[in-house]
Amino acid sequence: MRVPSRVACPDFPCGEVHHSRHEVPPFEVDPAMVGLILVGEAPPAEASDGWFAPGMPFHLETTLDAFRAAGAAVACREDLAALGVYLTTAVKCAKVGYGVERSTVEACSRLLEAEMALFPKARVIMLMGDVAIGALNAIARRRTGKRLIPSGPTYKVRGGEYWFEGRRIFPSYLPTGRSYLIERSKREMIAADLRSALALIGE
Repeated sequence: MRVPSRVACPDFPCGEVHHSRHEVPPFEVDPAMVGLILVGEAPPAEASDGWFAPGMPFHLETTLDAFRAAGAAVACREDLAALGVYLTTAVKCAKVGYGVERSTVEACSRLLEAEMALFPKARVIMLMGDVAIGALNAIARRRTGKRLIPSGPTYKVRGGEYWFEGRRIFPSYLPTGRSYLIERSKREMIAADLRSALALIGE
């Protein structure tokens, strides 16, 4: 299955993102193999840094490092896929500035909602950062009338146990970007969250 044929934005309603940098995973994916959906923030400003760029792009390099810290023997994108990990972003177009408007997160959450539905066997969804958490909360509000992840800093909410439509939800931090290399405490929390998630899909 090719995800771009199933997940597309026809009218680009958001104004403060780079529409020319619209990205969804471009690779062939076997839905039956996906056990963990890892949701990041948005494509980076530089296309060559993103998860789906050729070679060893920066965001993939730090993500692989996070999985290795969690005990996974991974050296490339294909190794993650073999573990059952599917990488995607909450916002599909690259950011213009530092943050992302709530209206953009909510609009893009409809694409994420359609994307997650492609993988009915996925048991775990990792929400890496505030934008991913906001996107899942937008989906939950449409489905249930209320948010799933409570408000508050990530270091507090990540300790809770959350379930959404039979899937375990882990709120965590972004495993990408320069900040990942700087903040050791966040790297340790990301590793712990990934370790717990991988244990669930390995059962």
